[in-house]
Amino acid sequence: MVGVDTNPHVATGIVREIQVGPDLDRLTTLEWLVTNGLGGYASGTLGGVLTRRYHALLIAALPAPLGRIVLVSRLDERVRLPGGQIGWLSRRGVAPNDVTTRFRLVGGLPVWTYELEGTTIEKQLFMPRLQNTVIVTYSVTRAVKPFRLGIRPHLHARPHEATVDYALPASPVLVARGGYLEATLDASVPPLMFGLRDHESAFTLHPEVTKDVPYLLEQQRGYASVGDTWSPGYFKLDLSEGERVTFIASTHSAVELDVLATDEALNAEITRRTRLLSAAGDVGLNGLCAELVLGADQFVIEPATRTAESTRARAAGEEARSVIAGYHWFTDWGRDTMISLEGLTLCTGRHAEARGILMTFAHHLRDGLIPNLFPEGDQEGLYNTADATLWFFHAIDRHVTITKDLETVRDLLPSLEEIVRLHLAGTRFGIRVDDDGLLTQGAGNLALTWMDAKVGDWVVTPRRGKTVEINALWYNAVRLLAQWSRAFDRDAAHLETVAERAHAAFNRRFWFDHGQYLYDIVDGEAGDDSSMRPNQIFSLALRYPVLDESRWKRIVDVVAERLLTPFGLRTLEPGHKDYKAQYFGDLRARDAAYHQGTVWAWLVGPFIDAWLRAYPGRREEARALLGAFDRHLSDACIGTIGEVFDATEPYAPRGCVAQAWSVAEVLRSFVKLQQSDEESRVSTS
Repeated sequence: MVGVDTNPHVATGIVREIQVGPDLDRLTTLEWLVTNGLGGYASGTLGGVLTRRYHALLIAALPAPLGRIVLVSRLDERVRLPGGQIGWLSRRGVAPNDVTTRFRLVGGLPVWTYELEGTTIEKQLFMPRLQNTVIVTYSVTRAVKPFRLGIRPHLHARPHEATVDYALPASPVLVARGGYLEATLDASVPPLMFGLRDHESAFTLHPEVTKDVPYLLEQQRGYASVGDTWSPGYFKLDLSEGERVTFIASTHSAVELDVLATDEALNAEITRRTRLLSAAGDVGLNGLCAELVLGADQFVIEPATRTAESTRARAAGEEARSVIAGYHWFTDWGRDTMISLEGLTLCTGRHAEARGILMTFAHHLRDGLIPNLFPEGDQEGLYNTADATLWFFHAIDRHVTITKDLETVRDLLPSLEEIVRLHLAGTRFGIRVDDDGLLTQGAGNLALTWMDAKVGDWVVTPRRGKTVEINALWYNAVRLLAQWSRAFDRDAAHLETVAERAHAAFNRRFWFDHGQYLYDIVDGEAGDDSSMRPNQIFSLALRYPVLDESRWKRIVDVVAERLLTPFGLRTLEPGHKDYKAQYFGDLRARDAAYHQGTVWAWLVGPFIDAWLRAYPGRREEARALLGAFDRHLSDACIGTIGEVFDATEPYAPRGCVAQAWSVAEVLRSFVKLQQSDEESRVSTS
């Protein structure tokens, strides 16, 4: 449920409340996520139960080769009332059953309210922007008598993608420094500063290893699912009504932490979020869209693990920016970034950051390709993709259309010309324009398209050959480059010839007459592939549609009939021999279903683009396609949109709990429909 408060900070008026009470299932399955703009994050279940390796209160984003490291696994929080009653707010992987819990997002930040025998405690957690710091504040809003609060932090120095049986710190060193405790957990990892503020407290040095903590989702996903945690001791203090205490943990020094007063830090973060909503204009005033604006903020990062990146950008007067493709395990991916750019930055008024993203990836252009992804803890990217570079053209187009920033096009034009030249001549991974004018690709045991599931040497959907969406993107890219070339008085005749050949060959080769839709692949390893997939929707969803207009409605209709669900498009039609209705199980089982039926939320965006192009007067039907996402914001990871969904009811959310292009494309679609309504009103007034 979304509500609106009257707080002077606009961000705090965006509230999503979740009633969980003592419900153990909801406490252990619903999740929350907070990020720091560096790629670091805090995340967990509403009840504090660790079910994923990625659940922790502080996962710091550290310079390569470290990457993201779990430093604070969790807090055990115990309340002891004067009468002797004990209540656990969260403890050792066991959800509390004696404490009533209420959870809400306020301005995108998690707030818990705990009630036990007439005592009410409110807990709020946030991460200051661009800092590897977590701040957790406990405020007593009601208490008949003073009570005792115990907080035991559990620490680690584990790479966040490492399995939960990763060895505990062998010989941690704990010293008092500047009013805080400093824990050196690993010689290669910066020390962790932690402590309490806002109230007098005592720390008892009592090291403890908690053995055999179970991680349920790791077990379901086929990974090591039992691990140990280590705690150096615990804090204890007595609290009365109206008092509060704050736990802080950080990789920063004690001097830096002393500057970071609790109220000032929280107010600064709320003010920043209010500015995000203000920058988004009318979009930031709409309840659901405002939530998505705040959700979008989680993915836009300064790539802090690549220190050379930030240094180079600042020297050039730029700001290095990138996009985390999804939490918890993705880094920044080229394809996802370019698809997400409009929804995350342009629809939200973050135009300078959009340019920063484009320039960051342009710097890494190699052999006519932008990176597929930057591996965790590496400075350089991997280039095994055939479509990310073509999406780069799309992202530039959206940027210049919305911002009128022709200087970015001018800066990038030589690189764009190089990309097209190398695609025509041939570049890595067999990417080249064939004699018929269509773009082909494929090399070894690689998956170069967005349908890139791979287990060992098994490429689940190899799609080598001439794929439908890559040729739609190629045609769009060439037409865009021709448009920009003319804008700067450059000859575009040769580009128009390339585009015309591609257009003619596409409409001749890709039409599957028997099924009355488009082949997914032509000239593939097994010939032409008539599998009914959503990729054909891009033939009319891009700025320059490659598909003949006479076939637009047919493609929209057939995709709607066979692939459309409340949460996006299936990746393969039901009834196909390879169709998988559910995405679950171990890695092999999941990847076998990843693009073989599983629903992807981001595809709702291009489908709505295609729908409005084929049926421009049917906006309300398009708007209805987004109706289920409001409920989803309360059903999985609160306040955001996940990666994939099962292909049949109840369309269970799966994969990453927060996915950049899912949030971006749903938000962009809302904005597009809103703008379409406004344009219609203007034209009829």
